[in-house]
Amino acid sequence: MRRTIVLGVIVLGGFVTASFVAATHASPLLAQGGAAPAGQGRQAGAGGGGGRGPGFPPVQAIEKVKDNLYLIQGQGGNTAVYVAQTGVVVVDTKLANNGQAILDQIKTVTDKPITHIINTHTHGDHTGSNQFFPASVEVIVQENTKGYMEKMPVFQEAANKNGLPDRTFKDKMSVLKGKDTIDLYYFGPAHTGGDAFVVFKNLRVMHAGDAFANKGFPLIDRNNGGSGVAYPDTIQKAAKGIKNVDIVINGHSPMTMKWQDLVEWGEFNRFFLNYAQQSLKAGKSAEEAMKEFKVPDGKFQGYTVTPGGGRGGPAGNVGIIYEELKGTK
Repeated sequence: MRRTIVLGVIVLGGFVTASFVAATHASPLLAQGGAAPAGQGRQAGAGGGGGRGPGFPPVQAIEKVKDNLYLIQGQGGNTAVYVAQTGVVVVDTKLANNGQAILDQIKTVTDKPITHIINTHTHGDHTGSNQFFPASVEVIVQENTKGYMEKMPVFQEAANKNGLPDRTFKDKMSVLKGKDTIDLYYFGPAHTGGDAFVVFKNLRVMHAGDAFANKGFPLIDRNNGGSGVAYPDTIQKAAKGIKNVDIVINGHSPMTMKWQDLVEWGEFNRFFLNYAQQSLKAGKSAEEAMKEFKVPDGKFQGYTVTPGGGRGGPAGNVGIIYEELKGTK
């Protein structure tokens, strides 16, 4: 049986700005953990201050989302903290060297033990501090994500093995029981090939991870199973398959969103895919198509879609979709 450790005796070592989101998702190396975390016991600085990602905002004060659900922003992806009857469930652990900072924030709202970590996907800005939590904490991911994480150099180090998943699911799984039930869903490739949607069932709140990071061009990580062609179908399946959710915690957005925002996100990605397909048929280069892209008047309000400013260089996501449609890499 796995043991739990009360926060008060663990010694381990916000709002995410638009610049942080852009910097993190503009660099697949960083997002996937290119800056390798130190092993457990080597974390620098009380409060997780040492070893922060350069230029990134620090871990922010914990915020209440609803009842016993909280949000910690800064230093990577948005971390959700769910205080259940039997202990604390943490969703995503940010970049490396932020374990103590996360723990410090959690201790301001509860002294219950941490029992589970759920990672929404493989990237190092969401899994980077897994190994700073004790091996007694059960790590749960979608089954494809486990394979991606095992290939990350940081988790191939013996000192960091406890940050790897202990339990996986294929399409759906429930964690905890009764009013504390958390449902996990997988609907197909999008940001990666293992994006998990985490639903706090009784609270009608969902953590979407980077499958819906913010309102703008998504990062499509083909090296870890992501797909620009499948993206709109995956989001549409999530919007249809998940019921009774009102609030969405995004992967990096500095504010929560509504369920309709997820529905619109699927429509945006469908519009973009159709645009890329039509551009390819018209013989336009990916660079030309990306530069000319614009949204219709009155649609997708609040989206950051600067023409020619897509991720991945001048070709942006059009280039990625072209590669998929042509069967090239």
